[in-house]
Amino acid sequence: MYPTKEQWLRALCERHGCEIQDNFTSATVAICGLGGLGSNIAFALARAGVGKLVLIDFDRVDITNLHRQQYKADQIARYKTEALAENLKEVSPYTEIALHTVKLTENNAVDLLRDADIVCEAFDDARCKAQLVNTVLEKMPDKFVVAASGMAGLSSANSIRTRKITSKFYLCGDETSDVMDGVGLVSTRVMLCAAHQAHTVLRILSNEFEV
Repeated sequence: MYPTKEQWLRALCERHGCEIQDNFTSATVAICGLGGLGSNIAFALARAGVGKLVLIDFDRVDITNLHRQQYKADQIARYKTEALAENLKEVSPYTEIALHTVKLTENNAVDLLRDADIVCEAFDDARCKAQLVNTVLEKMPDKFVVAASGMAGLSSANSIRTRKITSKFYLCGDETSDVMDGVGLVSTRVMLCAAHQAHTVLRILSNEFEV
């Protein structure tokens, strides 16, 4: 049996404080790309009680995703948007979720991200990463964007960090590692980077900013 919404929010307030929790609950965060970064960001934000998540991805769950992404073996071949929404509802039943099973482009980004207070870039492809960040910064300057660069391999966890690039742009990762350098994407390091992104979102919503 699920707790009531009132019970759910009371428990979150006890953990975070009601003022901060109100900020989380009233926020809308878009997650662009639902792979190792995006699916883990979504889980962290849903558990924190962020009120609305906008999930954007056109891909389907593959067996190669299961070692680092928040999907189940019986969800292989399903759209990631639908599978992730289902899994999120199991841990955070009162989070509002909007799904867009499409490829994010320069042409549709403004419309799809319109309601978001913060945009999380969680793509695998460097060109797509740069395109999204540039589009948000140029066409939606009121929004924060939290992006990632460098989380592959087995290098030290301590090299994953968060940098404030501009007042609205944060970058998480080691900024150097690449999947082509040897060992590819390892679940622990990908999750570390995703945690940095999710934590940055929560800090922004709490009016705590990097210097």
